[in-house]
Amino acid sequence: MTTGPLLVVDTATTRALVALGSADGVLRADRSWVAGYRHGEELLVNVEALLRDEATTIGTLGGLVVGTGPGAFTGLRVGIATMKALAHALRIPLVGVSTGEALLAAAGGGRRVLLQPAGQADRVLTRPGVAPRILPGGEEPDLAPDESLVAVDLDGRATEDALRAGRRALDGVAAALLRTGAARLAAGDADDLATLAPEYVTLPRGARDVPAGGGVELTGTASAGGDR
Repeated sequence: MTTGPLLVVDTATTRALVALGSADGVLRADRSWVAGYRHGEELLVNVEALLRDEATTIGTLGGLVVGTGPGAFTGLRVGIATMKALAHALRIPLVGVSTGEALLAAAGGGRRVLLQPAGQADRVLTRPGVAPRILPGGEEPDLAPDESLVAVDLDGRATEDALRAGRRALDGVAAALLRTGAARLAAGDADDLATLAPEYVTLPRGARDVPAGGGVELTGTASAGGDR
């Protein structure tokens, strides 16, 4: 059973985050920033700053939690690769948690559906407990009467109510990721570093195939023409 503090990292949205919490899932501190394409330069800097501010050393960590998407290639690749490297070097367990599910949990009560960008025109839709799927450009989600939208990173491409719910979800996603990750670690349900894979919704320019073990369920034509 994990007893030391848990480090949380998520790089699936335009707002990268790092957080620190207890083994029982209580959030101690978090920080987020607009990463753009600078995840490689900024992620470890922010991890080190968070640990320093919380008077915690990396050697005392008991486990790691990383968001697995859906998200764009650049951010997810850096975030997950970094956490795998830390887990291997420190010999501590790592848990991958769906960022989409965490955003929905953080958005509040009721039946909610998450929308995120998948390139310039397409969007990716996530429902709780259901594999994410691509909505081709121009296609709107088919919502049940009691469902409401949560839109993240979709300014100008979603309603103000959905964007407001998305901002609320981003504010609470660190705590949601931590709660899920802590529960799994407490149950001994760590991931295999060799098989833990991200849910990509866009690939680097020129790529044609989703990397083995990665990618969302595609129901239309996914945007493979560039990262977000």
